[in-house]
Amino acid sequence: MNKHSKLRHEQTGVMLLEALIAILVFSLGILSLVALQATSIKLTGDAKYRTDATLLANRLIGQMWVSGGDLATLAANFASAGPGAAYTAWLSDVAGTEGLPGVVAASSGVVSTLPTVTVDGAGVVEITLFWRTPEMATDVPGHRHVVVSQVVRNP
Repeated sequence: MNKHSKLRHEQTGVMLLEALIAILVFSLGILSLVALQATSIKLTGDAKYRTDATLLANRLIGQMWVSGGDLATLAANFASAGPGAAYTAWLSDVAGTEGLPGVVAASSGVVSTLPTVTVDGAGVVEITLFWRTPEMATDVPGHRHVVVSQVVRNP
């Protein structure tokens, strides 16, 4: 057996092994891209819900600014403790089809995700919005967004 045929015999299958390693590296790259895409989609959905919560809170604060009356009337109309008439109307926007997902009242085994609105004597308004994405369990409060503002009435 000559030197060249012996060398060729020892390298049999090396090209197949190189091809398999290349396929493995390529597959890992593709799987990483798919995982990155899935994470990107989840984070985009979370950002949309936070933006919607901010817009809903700002809408309520805008309604408070244009409503007439003193701070006691403001608290009576917009506070969630009453609940006031303006709060009830705004709640239909929050829990509606264009609002936040998973906004429900408390029931057996389900934690409430209804928004809370408080107005203190100095006109400080605190709006807390909750929502649950479809994959979240109903026994946890879910995500929360808090907006604090001050509504001042001219004497």
